[in-house]
Order: sequence, then C-alpha cells, then structure tokens
Amino acid sequence: MSKKIAGKTILIIGGGLLQVPIIQTAKTMLLRTVVADMNPEAPGLKICDLPLIMSTKDIEGMVREAKKLSATTKIDGVITAGTDASMTVAAVANALDLPGIRFVDAEAASNKVKMRERLKKAGVPIPGFAPVWSIQDTRDALEFLQFPLVMKPADNMGARGVVKVNNREELQAAFKHAKKYSPTGEMILEEYMPGPEVSVDALAWDGKFMITGLADRIIEREPYFIEMGHNMPSALSPEIQKEIEDVMFRGMQALGIRRGAGKGDIKVTPTGVKVGEIAARLSGGFMSALTFPLSSGINLNRAAILIALGEEPDNLEPLFHRVSIERALLAPKGKLLSIDGLEEAKKIEGVTDIFLLHKVGDIIPEPTNNIEKTGHVIISAENLSQAESIFSKVLETIKFSSDELYSISEKEIAANARSRFGKEICWVCKVCDGTDCASGVPGMGGVGRMLSFQDNTKALEEYSILPRYIRENVLASTDSLFLGQKLSTSFMCAPMTGAITNMSGAMDEYTLAAVLLEGCLASGSLAWLGDGASPEKYLIILEALKKVEGKGILICKPREDEGLIKERFQEAEAQGVLALGMDIDAVNFKTLVQKKIPSITRGVDALSKIRSYTKLPFILKGVMSPEDAILAREAGADAIVVSNHGGRVLDDMPGTARVLPTIREALGPDFPILVDGGVRSGADVFKMHALGANNVLIGRPMAISAVGGGVAGVRFLVSQYTEGLAQAMNTVGVSKISEIRKEFIFRKKEETSS
Repeated sequence: MSKKIAGKTILIIGGGLLQVPIIQTAKTMLLRTVVADMNPEAPGLKICDLPLIMSTKDIEGMVREAKKLSATTKIDGVITAGTDASMTVAAVANALDLPGIRFVDAEAASNKVKMRERLKKAGVPIPGFAPVWSIQDTRDALEFLQFPLVMKPADNMGARGVVKVNNREELQAAFKHAKKYSPTGEMILEEYMPGPEVSVDALAWDGKFMITGLADRIIEREPYFIEMGHNMPSALSPEIQKEIEDVMFRGMQALGIRRGAGKGDIKVTPTGVKVGEIAARLSGGFMSALTFPLSSGINLNRAAILIALGEEPDNLEPLFHRVSIERALLAPKGKLLSIDGLEEAKKIEGVTDIFLLHKVGDIIPEPTNNIEKTGHVIISAENLSQAESIFSKVLETIKFSSDELYSISEKEIAANARSRFGKEICWVCKVCDGTDCASGVPGMGGVGRMLSFQDNTKALEEYSILPRYIRENVLASTDSLFLGQKLSTSFMCAPMTGAITNMSGAMDEYTLAAVLLEGCLASGSLAWLGDGASPEKYLIILEALKKVEGKGILICKPREDEGLIKERFQEAEAQGVLALGMDIDAVNFKTLVQKKIPSITRGVDALSKIRSYTKLPFILKGVMSPEDAILAREAGADAIVVSNHGGRVLDDMPGTARVLPTIREALGPDFPILVDGGVRSGADVFKMHALGANNVLIGRPMAISAVGGGVAGVRFLVSQYTEGLAQAMNTVGVSKISEIRKEFIFRKKEETSS
C-alpha cells in the first residue's frame, strides 16, 4: 500500500494545532503535503511541503487555488480533521473529481437545521427542534417545544454560542448570546437532551461503515456546554454502544456520508439514543489524533487519508487496549500573569502531551465554549482510575496566576448582581439614588418613603466641580492616611453585614465579608464591617478578618448589654483589627427591633466607658449634627463618621453632604471626619472632601460590586472611583487630597430658606 501511494499529493484543509497530527501522518506515508490556512503562522504550514495561504471557510477561493495548483501539480486527495471545513473539502473534491462526498451532503452535515431536517426525514432519532432567525421565531416555537431547551447557531462548532434555556425569561438573553456566534444569523432551538454524551468517530468507504472510536464526553458549566474532557474507550454497556453504532450509521447514511469520516455527538437519553450532531470529518478535541491511537494503537488519520485517496484503509484492528483521556486546563479569568510547573507536569509518568492555548499576558475570559479553554492534557494509562489520578497530579503541578480585574466590566457586574439579588432585593438601577428602589429594610433600600436615602444623592447633585486651567500642571496623587494607615485612595468600604437578612442570601455572610476585605486590601483601601443584629454573627465577621490578619475595621451595634460590646471589642482586638467603633444611629434599626435586640442611646460618660474597652482607635458612626460631633470628641472618639445610615434608620433626614460643612466647622480643621451617603463616583468623593471630609465611605455600590463580581468586582469599583477622583483633582489643579477645598465646588441651587 505505501509504495502505491508514495509520492501522491494530499491537500489538507486547515493548518492549526488539531491538523498537525494528520499532516505528520501524511508525511510518514511519503505523501506530498499541501496545507491551506489563512494564518501564515499556523503550525501546520511550517511542517508541510507546500503552504497555501487561504481561509478554510473561503470555499470559492479554495476551489480557485486548488484548480490553479492542479494545473502544475496533480492533487490526489483532499481532507480535513478537527475543523469545520467539510463543505470546503467537498467543494474541492467535487471540482477536481476527487474521492469524497457531494457538496450538498457536506452542507447538510455542516448546518444544524439542514442536518435535523435530513435526519428527521430518514427517521433517525433526534430532539424536537425549530429553525429560528428572530426572537419572535423562538417565541412561536414554544407552541410545540417544551423547556428546558437549547439555543445554538446553526452554522458553528466547538459549542460556540450554545446555551441552555430553562424558562421564557432566559430566552432573549440566550438568543442574543447564540446570535453573536452565528456567521449567517440562522439558529436552531431544540429540546434539551438529558443523559450521558459520547463522541463517535466512524469511517465510510465502498459501501462499508466502521466505528473507529467511541468516547465518553464530560460536559460541564451549564448553561453553557463546555467539554472538560473525554474518556477513551467508553464505559457504556455493550448494548448501549450497539444502539449508538446503529444510530450513527443511520445518521451518516441520511446525510450522504458514504466516503470519508463521520464525527458524531450522540446522547443517551431516558427515551433512547439520539443524535446531537454528525459532521463529515474526523473528530476534534484530540480524540481521533491522540486518545484513540493511544488506546488502540490504530492510526486513524492514516485510514482517513487512504479513503480520501480512493484507497481502502488498512490496519484497523486494535494492537492493544488501554485507557486514554483528554482533560481541559482552565486558568482563572483575567490577565494571565504566570504559568508555573509546566515542564514538571510534562514529565509525570502517563502524561503524553500538554497543549497550552494561552500565554502569559493573554486576557482569559470565563469560558462559554470549547474554544476558550486554556489548554489540554493527554494521558495514557492501564485504567480510568489510574488516568484520573495522573491528571490530579498535573493539576497539583501546573499553577496559573491571573489578575481578574482585566476580565470584568460594569455591565457584567450589574447583570450578575441583578440575577443574584432577585427582584425583591435590588434592581441594580443604573442610577442608585433610591427613587425606584426594589425594597426597604430588610433589603437594600431605605425606610419609609426612602427620603433620607434619596436626599443623600440629591445633596451631592447640588454641587458641581469648578475646573481651574490657568495654573502650573499637577499630577494628582490619591494616596491618603487614615488613623496612621497608608491608603492608595481616600475612600473605603462602609461597614456592612446582613448578607442573609438584607441580601436574601445573594452571598453567605463569610463570603461577603471576605470579598469586601480582600477586594479593598488588593486595591490599597480598607473595608469596614458591621457585627450585625444577630447575636452570633460577629463570630463570622471575625473569621473573615482573621483571613486578612485583621486588616479591617469593625463597627458594633449600640447594644444595651455593654458586656456584649466589650466581648466583641476584646475578641476583635485579639484578631489585630485596625480600629473599632459603634454606629450610634442604629439604636432604632429595624433588624435590631425585629430580632428583639435591646439597644440604647448613651451620654458622654457612658460612651467614654465603652471607649475604655479598647486601646485601638475608636470611631463613632452616625453623627449628623455639630453638637453630637463635639460630644463624640469629648467621649474619646478618635474619628467620627457623618452618616444617616444610608436612609435605613429614619425617613426624611437631611443628606450627609448638607450637614458635613457645619460639622467640620464645629470640630476645626484637624479632627478626622469621615462621611458616607449617596457617593456614586470619584467626583462625589471629591465633593465630600471639598465639604470637609478627610475620608469617604461607600456602601451600596460596594455591596453590588461584591455580589456581582466578587473580589474582582470590588477592585473594579475602587479602580473606577479612584480614577474619577484623580481626574477631578487634576481638573482643579490639586496634587494631594489634603489640598481639596470648598472653593473647588459650585452650589447649583440654594437651600430653601425656612
């Protein structure tokens, strides 16, 4: 056989990583290799005899170039492997009268709608489906299709754009996602098929069909369908495998795949074996090229090449029976900073290949399809248990480090938070000002008509920033000091707790606290936490603080039982927290009332006694008048927070920006004053500084960012606000936070006189 074909020319469509094995096989068969790919740097073009720069999807261009080449060099066969180019292969084969399948059959095997229609007509078992071009088409299809469903492009591969749809509410988002990945805009909506899934490789020639590989696929990460690997051979029963073979052969015949390779994704559902899809090519995912040969000793690429040359395949009997698996490698999303342990992992016994698709510096997305994985590991072993043990060693050895900040956006954070909060907690409005809030308290809103909540924002909106351009150029630094702590910015996360009570379990209590602490620390800021209304909740908060070596601030409720306050102070101090305090305005807080936790107001002497319970800096939060500010200082407070608790204590209180200037005037220029309430940008932070604050606290936006984006979400928010603050400082010409003064802002309207 080798002498008969030696010297012949094979045209291989595609020169990417998945085509390299078939190119190498063709060269060992002493064939002349012509490889076509649009990427001049494709690895296949570097090892072939004649590179051809042409898109694998440009059918007319490929036929033209193939005809031009055939005028000087006889082309004896055309083939592809692992890429969606079967229509191009068929067009070239038909144009040059080479062995292959008809173009219309290749088109039916490439377009999922045409495929389904062919299979349905031939009685091959498939899920219910509907071709869709518009969102109205999808709604019309619901008359005969039942949830759960799957939306997918009709003309793409690698699970790109494929998404599960559980209900009508998810339909539009699924439609938009699938549409992004459809070259033509045609899509298909079909019934979701539960059950195991297998990949099938098969060959057809001269009226013969042969299954040449059957592997169990590992599909995860719904609503997307990411193949995390496959096991070769399949562990399904012989009876099920026989049914799969029968359905695969019937499907190939219905699609006209009578000469060449067939690749099937077949589902074993509770109602029987059904076709997911069948393509007119060898499989991707390293199955035909690596795992099947490693498990059987059969070179499937050689057999497919012989068929493409019009010959009969040889050596299709297994030489041995081993287990071979492929597993995906996923780096954390974000900018890939480092890859460690790769060379060590390649030396692990049983590891035959490791392919990395990303390099240091790449931006790694959260994968939604099979093309967005970081890498692949190929393992050969005596049995599946041994193979999986080897893969565990690989995961322990290879370490990816990423910076998540580069992979997140404001839109993504908002969408995630909106989904996790639910309709009753927070709508994550574009402008968070309380005018269209989803909830009161408990919840993310304010009490009553939310007038206090709303006035926080309105008070800041009454001021604009006055630019100054005729001056020396400055480069603003947002660095600041808070009670001796150096910060990279001048604002921090306001104290919060109540992930279950106020956020309806959008995150658990520990995770919320840990995310806020870690996100702020990573950004050069600090998070403040509350001890919550529930008596034992502070223990969870202390655990989160322990994780960051105490680098945070704890603010406790004004409980009537001073022993509880003393206990919290002492345990927090033992954890090494930076400062302690009490939110004196929480005396009538709704969740305290609901849980029947007695809380009281206190005079200067009583507060002085509480202050004596700790050697740490002591902060009183909830000051809204010059009189309380002066008394707080007398009681031994090291700093105060001007706050109306985000409008969550009493309705119709003034916005904090209204009372801040008079409190600063009462305390003089040197006493540390912080403020929260309605801050929604770096410009708002600047305004608060201009009105008299040394530092600023941010509440609801931090909570939304934590729920919607985790640590990366918090870092994103701090980065955005810091950039806005620096921009405002540069615009008015100040280089330090301490230089910001009231004359840099302009009051747009005067308060109504009484």
